[in-house]
Amino acid sequence: MKIPKPLLRLIESFQKLPGIGPKTAQRLTYYLLHVPQGELDMFARSLTQLKKDTTLCSICRNVAETDPCPICAGERGNEETILVVEQPLDILAFERIRKFKGRYHVLHGSISPLENIGPDELYIDDLLTRAKEDENIKEIIIATNPTMEGEATAMYISKKLKAQIADGNGAFKVTRLGMGVPTGADLEYADETTLEQAIEGRRSI
Repeated sequence: MKIPKPLLRLIESFQKLPGIGPKTAQRLTYYLLHVPQGELDMFARSLTQLKKDTTLCSICRNVAETDPCPICAGERGNEETILVVEQPLDILAFERIRKFKGRYHVLHGSISPLENIGPDELYIDDLLTRAKEDENIKEIIIATNPTMEGEATAMYISKKLKAQIADGNGAFKVTRLGMGVPTGADLEYADETTLEQAIEGRRSI
């Protein structure tokens, strides 16, 4: 039995999403056949406007509706600390615990030679520029995921930041999240207590 072309196109589109295999893509597609047309139209409009109505903050590279983003534009309790994360979802995780009052910087990934992702594909240079130009920064916390790629990224950033300090382009300390987060885990899935302990237990690197 041949699958109709409109369904096949949607199945192939779903399969391009992370974590979606052929079976799941088929189930999602056939499920949408039973959704009222009005809801499908709204879903389609949301997809169409996803990138049109959002932008990357020119300061921290978080996804927002405005530039600068609300966090960079608003008043925070700690203007001296930057928390470096891999993805915008990680910011949501830390904001949930309401303990971190500093600024953020989003890399949008981690160094992964197997996926041809090097430092130039990430927003590392933007971080180095912030650290060099903002004299208020006293600490940069590297909060990449405790995976092999995340650790490699943390070490690379730490090396670059310490080189800036040695050259007289900064007077801040560089720290890493504590061991509250299990090795190999993603920060976006960590609970509030774990993240709070990871911040409090951060160490110099």
